[in-house]
Amino acid sequence: MAGSKVSADRKILVAAQEKGGLFVPLAFLRLSGPGWLQSAITLGGGSLASALYLGCLGGTAMLWLNLVAIIVGVIMLSAISYVVLSSGKRPYEAINEYVNPVLGVGWITATILANIIWCMPQFSLCYDVIDKNLFPGELQNADSYKLGVSAVLLIPAATLVWLSLLGGIAGRIFDFLLKLLVGMVVVCFVAVVVKLTMQSELDWTGQILPGLIPDFSQWWNPTATIGSLIAAAPEGVQSYWTSELIKSQRAVMISTTATVVGINMTFLLPYSMLNRGWDKPFRGLARFDLITGMAIPFVLVTGCIIIASAYSFHGKADKSFLSDDPAVVQQSKFFKGASKNLAGRMRLEQNNPLAEIDAMADGKEKNAAMNAAIADYTSKMSQEERKLSVTLVKPNAEQLALSLKPLLGEEWANRVFGIGVLGMGFSTIIILMMINGYAFGELFNMPSSIVVKMIGAVLAGIVGFLWPLIWESDSKTWLVIMASTFGAILLPIAYVSFFALMNNERLLKEDLPRGGRRVIWNCLMVFGVIAALAQAGSSLYTKLFDASGNLIALNEGSLILGGIIAFALVALMGFSAAKK
Repeated sequence: MAGSKVSADRKILVAAQEKGGLFVPLAFLRLSGPGWLQSAITLGGGSLASALYLGCLGGTAMLWLNLVAIIVGVIMLSAISYVVLSSGKRPYEAINEYVNPVLGVGWITATILANIIWCMPQFSLCYDVIDKNLFPGELQNADSYKLGVSAVLLIPAATLVWLSLLGGIAGRIFDFLLKLLVGMVVVCFVAVVVKLTMQSELDWTGQILPGLIPDFSQWWNPTATIGSLIAAAPEGVQSYWTSELIKSQRAVMISTTATVVGINMTFLLPYSMLNRGWDKPFRGLARFDLITGMAIPFVLVTGCIIIASAYSFHGKADKSFLSDDPAVVQQSKFFKGASKNLAGRMRLEQNNPLAEIDAMADGKEKNAAMNAAIADYTSKMSQEERKLSVTLVKPNAEQLALSLKPLLGEEWANRVFGIGVLGMGFSTIIILMMINGYAFGELFNMPSSIVVKMIGAVLAGIVGFLWPLIWESDSKTWLVIMASTFGAILLPIAYVSFFALMNNERLLKEDLPRGGRRVIWNCLMVFGVIAALAQAGSSLYTKLFDASGNLIALNEGSLILGGIIAFALVALMGFSAAKK
């Protein structure tokens, strides 16, 4: 059945290429699929949170970051699709045989680790928007409620993964539902930007379009708007705010680039194509699919999220937070999030106003006294400093829904935002489970077994389902560090492996790019490898050095560096294990 479907698709492609003109892109659009899978995972909770916080922290001045990241991602994923469709060989097997089995094992291990760990925050995100945006006040903050909602999400997610693995009509239903979810998210945020543009609220020529030009100095310097707020603060605290803002700015730059193309996405693309029976004639379709199914929706959605977030939050604070009345300040939605940085600011004073409170025993009395002292101090601060403290707050789902307020008003903004984010989180759960299924099929050398794939998929889903017990515990910080850093460090290893495969004549034979095509492919892939290395190096740098460039004492960064060195040594030995 699947073979006849592939043959029919191949005939559609050949007929369209013979007719030429618009028939080719129309055929591509009809047969697209894997690119939308990439879009579903790229437009997940990670990219949503990064884009929203990027808009809060950097405004439209950092729009370029997502654009550069997606260009690099499309280049490398296009190369991966070319290698896989030309050779017809499963990439895990190809890396082990033609490059290095240590790199192959590292690649599949990092993929499984990332799938399982990142499933948990997607379930958490979905519960958060259901609780705060869709049904505010109707759910209780208890593990039983959280597990119940997660079970309602897990069952249909597992069903949709099963439909996808079956292929045929079931696979087409899955593709349609996935496109519907991604399309819903796109419409929500694009409509906000259109509305603001029609109301002449956005400065496209002065702020938005210049923000698409790469500015690497943002690694060391705040954006112009934030820089002016720092300049207006007292001299004695300017260095404090600069250090805190640069630290947050670097973290969001790394997380933004890391969520565009993760290590697990390099695994998903080739196996989703092979699972559909794609081969050489589908190479053009694969590139078209990546551009229309992944890149364009990603650029549209994240760009509009950043613009809407910048309009609502960048360099701003709500009226309550800017009040001169301490009681009103405490009522601000941003007070709780800003309290930590405000307390740090207060401790810089020669006579620390929090000294006596810090000495109190932990409890409700201490918390109440701390909040009252911070609110009183904040009410006497300049508005510029208050706006700086709000800039450092990572807004929650309820606050971020205000980015849709210009289009829908506050009540409907809350609900529509909730629906859009629920779609993002739910589609990401599905894809993470699917990738884990493919990875298990490879790990146990049973790539055609739906049972083995479903076991891997359900495993990731069950761990995600248990997020109230695992993700919200003290282990959360280490889980995040382990998953994000391990994935970031191994992403360039995956890129290097496919770079080696692209230049391997024994694997590609007559399909090996030659002449000018080979030069172009290699230049583009080298650019992608360098970008991935820069991302990995930046991730490690922030764990080894503080915002001022001073080496941090022994911490997780030192342990990670030791792990990288150990892995590199083992990988060097692994080259001798690959068949020559």
